[in-house]
Amino acid sequence: MNAQTLFDRNRVILSHFDSYSTALVFARYGASILSSAPLPESAAPMPAPGDAAEQYDPAAVLDALVVQAGIEPAQLKLDDEFQAWMSSDSGPIRIHLVRFTTLDAPRQAIEPLGGVFKPISEMRGLPMVELNLLRQVFNLTMGG
Repeated sequence: MNAQTLFDRNRVILSHFDSYSTALVFARYGASILSSAPLPESAAPMPAPGDAAEQYDPAAVLDALVVQAGIEPAQLKLDDEFQAWMSSDSGPIRIHLVRFTTLDAPRQAIEPLGGVFKPISEMRGLPMVELNLLRQVFNLTMGG
């Protein structure tokens, strides 16, 4: 399965958590926090489908992200605890959470993608569905 087909059915939230300062930041690409494309306007939360096939495989999505973004794989960790699905006119979309494991947020890694790291407090203007995803990640990361 090629990366474009994979990213038609999957999106990724990239985050970095500094455990020393407890700073949690997210990659933001213009008006979205999702790589490689924003959700369709029709997207709405849904439970995980019973038939999640290989097109939703987290490891394949992580590998495709590494290739697409040119990020060093050792800098990334897929968070298996995060589970989010969206319905759309073209079918279910799985949202994956990938965390940078570096000491500092690697700004240079997301700049070529048009991304910048921002805290949740600077995410005004995002679609409500994305803000709700950020809240879920925040609660998971902070243990809430």
